Amino acid sequence: MIEKRPTATRPREAREVREPRRRGLTAATAGEAGLQHIADLTTKQIEGVTAVEPIEGGWKVGVEVVEDRRIPSSGDILALYQTEMDTEGNLLSYRRLRRYRRSNADTGEAL
Repeated sequence: MIEKRPTATRPREAREVREPRRRGLTAATAGEAGLQHIADLTTKQIEGVTAVEPIEGGWKVGVEVVEDRRIPSSGDILALYQTEMDTEGNLLSYRRLRRYRRSNADTGEAL
């Protein structure tokens, strides 16, 4: 028969109290935060996140937006916005990089 030995425990007060480790944003959460900032600022329909890049002190996120809806949809005017956020997701800056027709998106032809 195996004998159980009592384990030594310190009183609760003597245990080290560790503060929760603060973690910065992941690429996925940075993308979500950047998308939400652009949606709030432009009030336009968001197509999606196009890029997420870590930078010193935070994140840079690219977001594609429908600026003007057309019929047929190949005539839609899209725009690419870029946000810069700190490590906690607070918006530091944003700007529109370019506008283009949906049908010209792959060629890079700007309006």
